[in-house]
Amino acid sequence: MAKAGALLANPRFTIAAIIFVVAAATIAGAWIFQAFGYQPCELCLKQRYAYYGGVPLAALLAYASTGRARGIVFAGMIGLALIFAANAALGAYHAGVEWRFWPGPSGCTGVIAGPQNAADLMKTLQHAKVVACDEVQLRILGLSLAGWNALISAALAALAIRGAMAKE
Repeated sequence: MAKAGALLANPRFTIAAIIFVVAAATIAGAWIFQAFGYQPCELCLKQRYAYYGGVPLAALLAYASTGRARGIVFAGMIGLALIFAANAALGAYHAGVEWRFWPGPSGCTGVIAGPQNAADLMKTLQHAKVVACDEVQLRILGLSLAGWNALISAALAALAIRGAMAKE
């Protein structure tokens, strides 16, 4: 019990563990929504990269903060902050596309033009995106999943900065 108390007294361990849990729960939530039929668009899939890198990095930093490798924890926390800050920006951009504040990538927004002739129909269907980036499939408390991702990622970035600044 004393060892667990010592771990929780280590702010970098605690912050890395919180980032790990929140990020893992967020990506798991995205997969659960997908399992229930909410298919991700191209921008949604790109926003997941931060979690694919951030979850294992946070776990490694939590582990490193308990031993002799504490010196790298500062750099790792800065890395986590940059990863999630960039993802917050991407999530905000995606939410703006959904609210039609600005245009999104041409590959996943707008109307697909019909083929000029029947021979081009198969080619058009093979390259058509099923899920448009500018159409919201689900809003929770007024925010789309991209909006929630922007908020969660911003909070994780701020938490990582706090972890970088924490005393060992």
